[in-house]
Amino acid sequence: MASSDGAKLIKQGAEARIYHTTFMGKGSIVKERFKKTYRHPTLDAKLSQKRTGQEVRTIMKCRKAGIATPVVYFVDTKQHSIHMEYVEDSQTVREYIQQLQKSGATEEDERLLSLASKMGKTVAAMHAVDVVHGDLTTSNMLLRQPYEDSALVMIDFGLSQTSHLWEDKGVDLYVLERALLSTHPNTEKLFQAILDAYTKNYKKSSEVMKKLEEVRQRGRKRVMVG
Repeated sequence: MASSDGAKLIKQGAEARIYHTTFMGKGSIVKERFKKTYRHPTLDAKLSQKRTGQEVRTIMKCRKAGIATPVVYFVDTKQHSIHMEYVEDSQTVREYIQQLQKSGATEEDERLLSLASKMGKTVAAMHAVDVVHGDLTTSNMLLRQPYEDSALVMIDFGLSQTSHLWEDKGVDLYVLERALLSTHPNTEKLFQAILDAYTKNYKKSSEVMKKLEEVRQRGRKRVMVG
């Protein structure tokens, strides 16, 4: 793709390649699921089509609920690719937290607490419409400039699903917790601030919190056994 239309490969994951290009004169990101040679071609095509469709539906559902996501420009069902908005003047939440920490910011810094509140509110809004992201990390959240005033832009819904199950939502939060603590040291209080905002903004959060604790306990047991 990159060689044929000038698109630039910027990331490759286990399931898809991400390109930076243009669409109708606008900066664009193309997420293209590539063929898996270890799967039967027919099965691979069906799975890619299904997952691409699920990702687009999830993005649209989030936007309808008022959650910021990149605008979807075009879906190529044959190439299993999604052409979407390139979020200009943005950085990942991961980069933003790392910059603040390098400058000496502590967990009590108002900028970090404000960010934690945004994160909790955003995940609460997703879970309220039964969207489970599946890969909640600080690399899959963007901030536009000016960063302190920006709403979170949620990206990479490749592992997302629609689920009303408390356990699925609890696992979503657990993934975020592990990703945050492993990537950003000394952020235990920051994650608690995320949970505080989540419970304040999601009426059914008590059931999710119970499942989160159960998932935590299973995780501790696995560590002890290992």
